[in-house]
Amino acid sequence: MTYQESLHYLAGLEKMGIRLGLAPVVHLLERLDNPQDRYASILVAGTNGKGSICAMTASAFSAAGYHCGLYTSPHLVDVRERIMINGRMISQKAFAACIEEVKKKKTEDVTYFEFLTAAAFLYFAKEKIDIAVLEVGMGGRLDATNCANAAVSVVSNIALEHTQYLGNTLAKIAWEKGGIIKKGGICITAAGQKKVIQVLSDICKEKKASLYRIGKDIKTILHKDGSFSYRGIGTRYVRMQTSLVGKHQTENAACAIGVIELMRKRGFTVDDDALIRGIKNARWPGRMEIVRQAPTVLLDVAHNPAGVNVLCRTLKTCFSYKKLIIVFGVFRDKDYEAMIKKLAAHADRLIITYAESERSLPPADLLPIARRYKKTAQAVEKPIDALKKALDMASANDLICVTGSLYLVGGVKRDLPLLRK
Repeated sequence: MTYQESLHYLAGLEKMGIRLGLAPVVHLLERLDNPQDRYASILVAGTNGKGSICAMTASAFSAAGYHCGLYTSPHLVDVRERIMINGRMISQKAFAACIEEVKKKKTEDVTYFEFLTAAAFLYFAKEKIDIAVLEVGMGGRLDATNCANAAVSVVSNIALEHTQYLGNTLAKIAWEKGGIIKKGGICITAAGQKKVIQVLSDICKEKKASLYRIGKDIKTILHKDGSFSYRGIGTRYVRMQTSLVGKHQTENAACAIGVIELMRKRGFTVDDDALIRGIKNARWPGRMEIVRQAPTVLLDVAHNPAGVNVLCRTLKTCFSYKKLIIVFGVFRDKDYEAMIKKLAAHADRLIITYAESERSLPPADLLPIARRYKKTAQAVEKPIDALKKALDMASANDLICVTGSLYLVGGVKRDLPLLRK
């Protein structure tokens, strides 16, 4: 199987859509001799911040000299972004080989995500990694990544999302995401709602697992210069830094540092210097990522109302600009009116465009809703054309923010070189 053939085969699995359930992938992994059991693992679930926590955690393990796998989803530009070891994507040759090997062991229907998760587990085993940091796809309890027996589980935060799959209350969603907590395991969470904490506490009590809360058991102080101090389970750090922008990244960093602290107790030697460098040097593309200057062009995947709230707060506190132009595209299954309302309140100009997916809400359908909150809102069909429109509007001191669906951000990031021609 060539690389292009492997991509074509994977694309054919997308017709399966989304399915929450472990039986098919468990059987597939058994036929692959359970590669996920050959190394330690960390599972990270939650509504927002999962990827940032994974990136910082993996960066710290890598800085300490460990062979660290990182599995995330979805990808921005290249599917191989999902499967990395020590910051390097899986090669095209290795990717195709793993896809072919998993295909040979597949005897029942599995989804795109289930298949790719099995391929990632297999690749990590072949490369003899020491530890894998795994981002949960959706929910947790029935997510394919939950086949890994994680030493530490993280639930970043909880907000209403994917209610058709996870339930229509915070408690129900917390129960699904808390399903990654293992018997006798450890959970770290930055969630603050009483109902959510109660659910996670009940799960930990039932499974005889330990629960550590950001803000209670682990505390941080954000300093005016953007650095932060950390007081954790047994360690203190002063004036730490992360390259990831926004106050919310302090909580994400605290989750990552907490994971490292707890894994030290399980024999993983990550010294203070490696931890500090790992947190500082972590990168997470498409999240508060500046890709152009004068005017500043910022890419950020704020794909739900909670994410938009964080984005707007960060734009206000961490950036200086004369005029804010927002380019926005969203999936039809999101609470897009709440997102538009919040963004329109901050934007001077608003451009609606298409997120490159069949799930995208067409700009023509979204525009009337956008004009309820910003009368001057415009629609531009192609994302790269929407960015060109924003650049034509902008002066050197303005800020252009491309946000909403990851598929919008990924499409713009992919096509950025076209603007330089």
